Amino acid sequence: LMSDDRKNTHMGQDFEAARDRWRDGYDKQLPNDKVRRNRSGIEVKPLYTPEDWSGDAYLPDLGFPGDAPFTRGIYPTMHRGRSWTQRQLIGLATPEDYNARMRRIVDSGATALSMIPCNSVYRGYDIDEVDIEIVGTCGTPINTVEDMETCLAGVPIGDMSIALNDPSPFTLLAFLLATAKRRNVSWDRISGTSNQSDYISHYVANHMFFRLALEGSRRVFIDHVEFANERLPMWNPVSVVGQHMQQSGATPAEAMAFTLASAIQYAEDCQRRGLDVDQFLPRFTFFFDISISFFEEIAKFRAGRRIWARLAKERLGAKDPRCWRFKFHAQTSGVDLTRQQPLNNIARTTAQAMAGILGGLQSMHTDAYDEVLSTPTEAAAKIAIQTQNILREEAGLTDVIDPLGGSYYVEALTDQMEEKIMAAFDEIESHGGMFEAVRKGLVQEKLGDSSMDFQRQVESGERTIVGVNRYQDDDDAIPVRPLERPDPAAMQAQLAKLAKFKADRSNADVDKALDALARACGTEGDNVFARLVSSAEAGATHGEMCACLRRELGFGQPLIAA
Repeated sequence: LMSDDRKNTHMGQDFEAARDRWRDGYDKQLPNDKVRRNRSGIEVKPLYTPEDWSGDAYLPDLGFPGDAPFTRGIYPTMHRGRSWTQRQLIGLATPEDYNARMRRIVDSGATALSMIPCNSVYRGYDIDEVDIEIVGTCGTPINTVEDMETCLAGVPIGDMSIALNDPSPFTLLAFLLATAKRRNVSWDRISGTSNQSDYISHYVANHMFFRLALEGSRRVFIDHVEFANERLPMWNPVSVVGQHMQQSGATPAEAMAFTLASAIQYAEDCQRRGLDVDQFLPRFTFFFDISISFFEEIAKFRAGRRIWARLAKERLGAKDPRCWRFKFHAQTSGVDLTRQQPLNNIARTTAQAMAGILGGLQSMHTDAYDEVLSTPTEAAAKIAIQTQNILREEAGLTDVIDPLGGSYYVEALTDQMEEKIMAAFDEIESHGGMFEAVRKGLVQEKLGDSSMDFQRQVESGERTIVGVNRYQDDDDAIPVRPLERPDPAAMQAQLAKLAKFKADRSNADVDKALDALARACGTEGDNVFARLVSSAEAGATHGEMCACLRRELGFGQPLIAA
């Protein structure tokens, strides 16, 4: 323990003399040291001391884990009591292929599922409406309730959490609920997350996912939240996605700011519908990218928790402490992975995963080293899972809660990140909130500017990318083969299955359900998502439901900012 004499003098004359001696020695050894900045533009000094963060405001700025402002974590025990959920994104060829790989991935240690549909599904079409070449790429074609049943064969859907990468209008959840009804599994046991419910992030940064016009997307979103609140007590209908923003060029601070602004927009939209904030806000979750900027990412998450607790309480008026918790999933950044020397990506993913763990995430996906080349091979996906197991079981990262808390650097950086985040957040608010800011193109313009600035740094050599602009090696000793494209014969068989499904169903029932869905779009108080579930139960396909809503609510046309 520090003696009373040392406590009284550690910032006095002795401290100043020691600091000046260090500074003199540093300047002599590194006379031309350049200013260094992290990705958010914050200057990174060579040394941090009690002058940068003293700890005098420990309780209001940090507190204890599980207590506001949640800087140190949202639960008292954090990872020491309950590890993060290991969610590996799985999407492959046919539903049968998905089911087989999913079972093996679970056997390797994954504790929850994350389902990825194929390219055609993301675009809002059935596989018989697109070029066969894209079917089964990126993920699994899920066009019908039968496809969902096949994907989840042997899965106890009432006991395992399932994240659905399911953009508006959330047809995959409709199929999941229809599957549960077929299996006599009560909907109050279905748990998981609508992992792509953030339509604003799609409009800004992930255009393939943006299926419906902005106002139409807003209507379906609120109906979706309302339905989940009333009928799905264990389902999280909202995942606000900072990942898309950051992967499209936003700095970590901007990505956090835009995510928080989107969450406020969604919460206030739900309040205007008349929903009780203390009922719906505890099931808001967040989804972030983890770049390789190690300390910056840790500070981003710590600052984000602190800001959200304040916004939820003071701006939204939430009284239930569960509303103040900043629950987030994070994925190691695919943008940081390189095609050059791809095995280096294992080291990148490990550093990113450590930042997420030390930043206090609740669930995580680690990218496979070959994900930059194709859908991950099974061997690479297993390494990604074992990376998490090693960090948890061998490295001791779960032994201490917020082990970097109290670090002069980390605390000072957390404060600086909070300032950067709030400056960007306030600018969005000055334009009328996130919905209006993206409709005007403000956010898109900022993403473009930050992306170009980062690329300039790489091309100038100011920022090193190993194997890309430094340490290149044209003779890679260990070649990496990407996953082969789906078997054309298997895709043709999948097309045949879809045709048979359509032939065997009651088209009268489908037409009746789709007519009701169309009418709901123009009827206040008629829940659009409830009509989607009824349509899925009647046998409507993904493409048919999306087409119906596009006709009624408008086709998604994102604004591309120059």
